[in-house]
Amino acid sequence: MPQARTAGLNPTRGLAFMRIARILCLAGLMPSLLLAQARLTARPASEAKQGGPALPDIRQLLREAMDHQKQIDKVRENYTYTSLHTTQDIDAYGQVKKTETLEGEDFFVNGHVIERTVKKNGQPLNSHEEQKETGRVTKLVEKAEKLPPDQPLEGPGITVSRLLEIMDVRNPRRQNYRGRPAIVFDFIGRKDARTHGLVEDASKKLQGTVWVDEADRQVAHMEVSFNDNFRVAGGLLATIEKGSSFRFDQEPVNGELWLPTGGEGTMTARVLMVKGFRQHVIERDYDYKRFRVETEQRKDAKVVPGKTK
Repeated sequence: MPQARTAGLNPTRGLAFMRIARILCLAGLMPSLLLAQARLTARPASEAKQGGPALPDIRQLLREAMDHQKQIDKVRENYTYTSLHTTQDIDAYGQVKKTETLEGEDFFVNGHVIERTVKKNGQPLNSHEEQKETGRVTKLVEKAEKLPPDQPLEGPGITVSRLLEIMDVRNPRRQNYRGRPAIVFDFIGRKDARTHGLVEDASKKLQGTVWVDEADRQVAHMEVSFNDNFRVAGGLLATIEKGSSFRFDQEPVNGELWLPTGGEGTMTARVLMVKGFRQHVIERDYDYKRFRVETEQRKDAKVVPGKTK
């Protein structure tokens, strides 16, 4: 799965929330929950619904999912796409009082996804903002080239083994998702788990469901919510309230690989124990293109579109 997205120029609180969500889910939670399936045993054929196939062996599903992901990581390096973030501030009556947008160009370097902001509120960056953004992205590209794909490019991270100690995985089953068979399972953080650090502490406050495409062995959809208030620094800095939620989607592109198609999240929080706010964040990913990267351009994080299959 992609690593945590790098936010654009001065991201709003909502985008920061979605960034934390990606750290928790895309950078570690999704593949880690797949690993957690190894703890489960496949339901025998005799227990399958009459007339329906038995669930696949969970350990075999795990091996195939990881093998497919390694293959896709190599192909993703040849793709770029556009992402559009829309952040809405919601008032006490549920009405939108402010809307901001950020548009970016996303690409992959050594398994890490990097976003270059190109527009803010529908307007191209001015020369000063563009220069600053180029410097930021250049540093990220240089860092990504040296950083192993399984480590977060920015922000805190969490290891697979730690997540397995924090999360319980349960109720594997088969459902159709967008007309395709999927293996579905639920997860929930263990309240009694001993944790250290922001990501670990937040992980045990989460619950959700993951849909894994059965044919391609890829995560197609995930829904996550906070089942308890999450207090940063004991609530002195901020509190994300119970019920805050987010989801992410992926789809096959050009019949070649799976790429993100978007996400959505709603956060209700209180900052510095005083100011409360609610934000709704929508992300749309589209306009997928194959490209080639020139050596001298790699340092400037520029892409040259090629032919799309």
